[in-house]
Amino acid sequence: MLDKDTFKTVVKSTPLISIDLVVRSKNGTVLLGKRTNRPAKGFWFVPGGRILKGEKLTDAFRRLSLAELGVEISIDQAEYLGLYEHFYDDSALCEFTSTHYVVAAFVINLNNDLIELPQDQHSEYKWLSEKELLGDEQVHDHSKWYFMNEKGYLA
Repeated sequence: MLDKDTFKTVVKSTPLISIDLVVRSKNGTVLLGKRTNRPAKGFWFVPGGRILKGEKLTDAFRRLSLAELGVEISIDQAEYLGLYEHFYDDSALCEFTSTHYVVAAFVINLNNDLIELPQDQHSEYKWLSEKELLGDEQVHDHSKWYFMNEKGYLA
């Protein structure tokens, strides 16, 4: 892990690579968490996170599913949705430093209920239908894009 000053320089200088998880329940609803950190603080957002330097995509997927969902899931159990770009006016470190993410989005179809969801990145969770989340102003646009085909790249 980088120290705060080095990471701030990285955020100012280059895009960050991340994974977002579009988690669907047995009845088709989608899991959203209310973000506690910048960027997108206070918005409902799909779970996800950054890929670390030297971390294989498969390892990052397992780590992020465990950290964000409380259960380790293999990338082989997910469906690749596409590549997206997210731009923010703020960052995790500073409200005045913009962030650029390149995001690989994946769909996870759950067969079982998630028992206990982690509270590190989200203060609460809810399950919404696609129609509900697309109509909810508190759901961040970047999460809505996963249900709007024209917003993805290399899908």
